[in-house]
Amino acid sequence: MCGIAGFLNLTGAPASPVILQSMTDALRHRGPDGEGQYIDGTFGLGHRRLAIIDLSPTGHQPMASSDGRYVLSYNGEVYNFRELRIELEANGYQFRSTGDSEVVLYSMAEWGEQALLRFNGMFAFALWDREEGTLLLARDRYGIKPLYYTHSRSLFAFGSEIKALMPQPSVTPCIDKEGLVEYLTFQNFFSDRTIFANIRLLPAASLMRVTRSGKASIRRYWDYQFCERSQPLAEEDAAVELDYLFRQAVNRQLVSDVEIGAYLSGGMDSGAITALASTQHPYIKSFTCGFDLSSASGMELSFDERAAAERMSYQFKTEHYEMVLKSGDMERIMQRLVWHLEEPRVGQCYPIFYAAKLAGKFVKVVLSGTGGDEIFAGYPWRYYQAVRNDDFDHYVSQYYDFWQRLISDDRKAEILKPLWPDVSRVSTRDIFQDLLVSQRREHLTPEGYINCSLYLEARTFLHGLLVVEDKMSMAHSLETRVPFLDNDLVDFAMSMPVNHKLGNVEHYVRRNENDISLKRERYFRRFRDGKIALRKMMRNYVPTDIADGEKQGFSGPDGSWFKGESIDYVRRLLYNRNARIYDYLDRTAIQSLVDEHLTGVSNRRLLIWSLIYLENLLEVFVNERNLSERGLRPPGLESRHVAVS
Repeated sequence: MCGIAGFLNLTGAPASPVILQSMTDALRHRGPDGEGQYIDGTFGLGHRRLAIIDLSPTGHQPMASSDGRYVLSYNGEVYNFRELRIELEANGYQFRSTGDSEVVLYSMAEWGEQALLRFNGMFAFALWDREEGTLLLARDRYGIKPLYYTHSRSLFAFGSEIKALMPQPSVTPCIDKEGLVEYLTFQNFFSDRTIFANIRLLPAASLMRVTRSGKASIRRYWDYQFCERSQPLAEEDAAVELDYLFRQAVNRQLVSDVEIGAYLSGGMDSGAITALASTQHPYIKSFTCGFDLSSASGMELSFDERAAAERMSYQFKTEHYEMVLKSGDMERIMQRLVWHLEEPRVGQCYPIFYAAKLAGKFVKVVLSGTGGDEIFAGYPWRYYQAVRNDDFDHYVSQYYDFWQRLISDDRKAEILKPLWPDVSRVSTRDIFQDLLVSQRREHLTPEGYINCSLYLEARTFLHGLLVVEDKMSMAHSLETRVPFLDNDLVDFAMSMPVNHKLGNVEHYVRRNENDISLKRERYFRRFRDGKIALRKMMRNYVPTDIADGEKQGFSGPDGSWFKGESIDYVRRLLYNRNARIYDYLDRTAIQSLVDEHLTGVSNRRLLIWSLIYLENLLEVFVNERNLSERGLRPPGLESRHVAVS
């Protein structure tokens, strides 16, 4: 696990080693174990190393092929690298190292772009072809590892994080107005935009080719296919196959030359992973973050899962560590969190930051349960909201309305009043619909619509979670692995019948025709659907009550804290007459929404979190051209305004 960065001067000017060094230095937290730079005329390539497999100097990057044609800077883990190496050796390749980086290098040399389909793992890399003078950038199927870029007439630059681009004199961090509209609709980015103008995130499962002259093209090499196979396995056979693939996935991701730990949240996904890992690594270290619920109320009273985690730790004989988060802990690390996460993404991510901080004190690699919900349908209240015997356009409209998480279309003109003349034509519905174009079918069944929903959420919500998890873990020089996103396991999950994942589909369709406003809590507690086949399998590994338990997200009781113990913090930021967010948002409209939360009229915790994040983002990222300050330093120094594009 590492950090990569580089650039191509399109003016013909030689690449500056000073700028390349600064770009690489910006990623030192991603790779404290080594660094390297490579320059070829107008092209510069940098690398920071977190040594996980092959700790010797032979794993140093950038790594050149034996003939000198290809140069690689690679971030990730390809878990099937040993099998690929055997094939390559049979084809005459000789290896100097024992890790996966050299396997990726020669796989690309041997099979070209087709090699991407052979990789089972997580990666983002840059491959420079000296002979053709072309650069290839690629990300893994699911987008576990991020890769950002900026492209102008004079420069193409890229990096594992946005801050790696900022040493370039032509890169100034300013707010992307259209990106802000997108974020405030979905609390995420469904397109390749970021919160910063002229900085894009290479889409997952995509490769980008850039010539020395600056001509660029992007191609998607893989996509999700949630579609029942023509002859599905019987339920008992499917259970056996699922168990085999799950075991295989966890075992694959235990390959490491350093110690591995595991998150143990209290749920079945992380619990089952820890159970299997503990059979291979006795007394494996496990990590849990809980919450002080002394001032929580309502649903938030169930947000602390430490008791379940401790119970499983005892059963699996792990060396267990836990941390309890209190209301002031978010405020304490907010600016540092923003500096690492950069662009805001889904949910309130500070608990992930603290969990990674805890794990990073003890191990360099940690296993996570991310992905299980998205590929096995763990959010039934979401899919069923849009299941109707109706036409595709109606489905899109209904599901789009559901995914307006922060600000609905009918409030945008009011809330975005300072920017409205510039963004009034931004159609977030079109962004949403474009993602579903490939899923359009005539006469879809309710199960077909559910598969459309699974597709959209894997492309968007899961991707957002993965970007957050990468940034939060790498802030602490920690590699997070996600066994549920093993290629074979994902392929099998996508081919499973919907009724192996969800129950009562037809029953819910009938109810939905009469009551489309059915809420998550009422629905889930009544029918207890979601991940049915996976739950049955999980009983082999975790206590039955945990396998059958309700879905619980990893979130603090912020709804209670924002109107209780953290109310002064909320008021200090959002009622401040000098708050920077009001350069973009209408003060009266926003404060009215915040008032609704503080007085208990409505739960606006997601919106309040996002506003706090944006205010801190404007504090941390500056637009002056001082390379020692432009996003490359720890936060908390004097504040400056961010320019508007």
